[in-house]
Amino acid sequence: MSVKIVEVNSDNSDRRLDNFLISILKDLPKSKIYKIIRKGEVRVNSSRAKPDYKIKKGDLIRIPPNLDIAKNNKKFIKPALINKFKDNIIYEDKNYLIINKKSGISVHGGTKNFIGIIDILREIHGENIDLCHRLDKYTSGCLVFGKNKQSVKHFNELLKKRDIKKTYIAILKGNLKKNLIVDSPVYKNKNKIKKSISSFKKIKNLKGCSLARIQISTGRTHQIRIHAASISHPIIFDDKYGDVTFNNKLGKNLNKNIALHSQQIEFTDQFSKSISVKCPNPAYMDIFIDRLR
Repeated sequence: MSVKIVEVNSDNSDRRLDNFLISILKDLPKSKIYKIIRKGEVRVNSSRAKPDYKIKKGDLIRIPPNLDIAKNNKKFIKPALINKFKDNIIYEDKNYLIINKKSGISVHGGTKNFIGIIDILREIHGENIDLCHRLDKYTSGCLVFGKNKQSVKHFNELLKKRDIKKTYIAILKGNLKKNLIVDSPVYKNKNKIKKSISSFKKIKNLKGCSLARIQISTGRTHQIRIHAASISHPIIFDDKYGDVTFNNKLGKNLNKNIALHSQQIEFTDQFSKSISVKCPNPAYMDIFIDRLR
């Protein structure tokens, strides 16, 4: 078997060498990838390179002959499913695509033949499209994808600088008496505390509940759900941090998806274009609200 030479294109320019190799050697454990870099089996322009080397357009990367570059193993997706999914796209330009994610839908397909959002988008737009941020499986609303790696990278840099405005609406247990800013960390470890900030603003009182607008400048996993529970106003139908007894008293014949919706996202792309997208409430949220008036 001969060695493989991969030429870096403009879309992969400025990525770390290790991240690039992880993306094209998908069946190889990360530990093995770092090992072949360290041993010099991977070469960039015929020279050794460190894992954090920023590859450039035109770089020639040598891949050892016994390794297989990942092939495009697409799942079969019915055209009817693709056409139906297109109705969920609420914004699109040459760099970004934003969808109205439905509750209960996973981004990634996972095992067997299960189809995820990313599978459908790659069928429509090609393999370069990727997820820019995350929403919990049962949270609905604005979800952003980058059509190329440079756009994904730019979005991730905005996240680090907290230059993305995310606005959610939620139905909370109890009447929120005043607006609150919660800055308690969601995750801790021995070496680092990750700051988490959520701003809760009451829209209106409902029967035993509150409709609230929530803005976050950080995006930790389950951040809003944890912060809401920490102020004794857990989100309705949150099966992990919520109040099960209270939820059961709300009545039967309700769609019991968590009452949390990513309503709006605002950011500036890498070409200084302002993007602001608002996502309509899912029908079950409006039904909750009407029932609790």
